[in-house]
Amino acid sequence: MKAYALTGIRQMELHEIDNPVVKHDKDVLLKIEMVGVCGSDVHYYETGRIGSQVVEYPYIVGHECAATVVEVGRAVTHVKPGDPVVVDPAAWCDTCDQCRMGRENTCRNLSFLGTPGQGPGCLSEYILMPEKSCFPTHDAITLEQAVLCEPFAIGVYAVKRSPIARGAKIAILGSGPIGLSCLTAARAEGVDKIYITDRIAARLAVAAAAGAAWTGNPDTEDIVETIASKEPSGIDIVYECAGQQEALNQGIDLLRPGGVLMIVGIPRAEQVSFSIDKIRRKEITIINVRRQNQCTQLAIDLLATRKACVDFMVTHRFAFDHSREAFDLVADYRDGVVKALIKV
Repeated sequence: MKAYALTGIRQMELHEIDNPVVKHDKDVLLKIEMVGVCGSDVHYYETGRIGSQVVEYPYIVGHECAATVVEVGRAVTHVKPGDPVVVDPAAWCDTCDQCRMGRENTCRNLSFLGTPGQGPGCLSEYILMPEKSCFPTHDAITLEQAVLCEPFAIGVYAVKRSPIARGAKIAILGSGPIGLSCLTAARAEGVDKIYITDRIAARLAVAAAAGAAWTGNPDTEDIVETIASKEPSGIDIVYECAGQQEALNQGIDLLRPGGVLMIVGIPRAEQVSFSIDKIRRKEITIINVRRQNQCTQLAIDLLATRKACVDFMVTHRFAFDHSREAFDLVADYRDGVVKALIKV
C-alpha cells in the first residue's frame, strides 16, 4: 500500500509498504478515505518532536481520519465490512488503573495513531485498529464530518470537563480547529457569550460566523483590556487553545476570582509558567485537557442530530498525492486555512 512518511524536518515522501493484516479477534482492517491535518502532525513535520515524543525517520503521521471497514476479526460484532466509521485514534488497554478509573485518555499502555513510540499514523491507504476504536456512522454524517469528529470530540471533552452552564461567560484563546471545536461544543450547551481571539483575521471571521459574540486580535489590540471593559467582573472559564505562554498569561488576567483555566492547546515549549501571585490570589483552578476521553460517540451524536455543525471548519481539500502541500499550507498558516483535508 501507499503511505506518506516524514523523512526529515519539513520533508515528506511517498512510500510503498506492506498492507496491515488482521491477526487478532478484535482487529478491524480499515481503508482510509480521508485524513485531517492537525496542528500536532505539523509539530512533528516542522520540529520532529512534541516534548519527549521524538520522531525516528521515516515515520507515518496522521490521526484524524474517516474510513471504511474492509475486514474484521472473528470476535468483532458492532462493525462489518462496508461500514463507514469514525476512528478514535486511541487504543487503550482496559486493564490498567487509569482505564479502570474511566480515564482511558491517560491509559498507561495507550497506543495512539501517529505518535512516536506508540504507533504509525493514518496517512496511508489502510490501517489496523481495535474494534473499540471504530465508531460506525450509519451514514448519519458525511465523511468530512467523520474526520472532524476527532478534533470536535476534544472540544466536547474540554467543555464537558469544565464547569460550564447557561449564562457562563467564556473566552477561547486561539481559533484554530480546536478553539472552534470548543466554541461549537459550548454553543451546543447553550452558551452564547463567547469571546474568541486569534492572530489570523481569516480565522476570526470564521469564528464570528460560527457564533462568537466578540473576536479580537492580540497583535492589534489589548484583548485583556477590551474584554475587561465588556466584562468588568471577569470571565468564568478560559479555554487556552493556542499553546502559547502569552495566551496562558492572558487567560489568567481575564478570569474572575474562582475562575477556571482549561489548557487545551499543546505548547511547543518544554515548560510554561504562571504568576503564582495572580493564580493564588484569584484562587484559579487550572485543568489540563488530554485528548477526548469517551467523547467520540457524543461528538458523532451531536453532528448526526444537527445540534452542532462543524462543516464550516473545512477550508481546503487536497488529493493524496498532494499531502506535502497540505502540510506546508497548514504549517505556514497560508490562505486563511482552518482545516485541510486529504482525500486518500
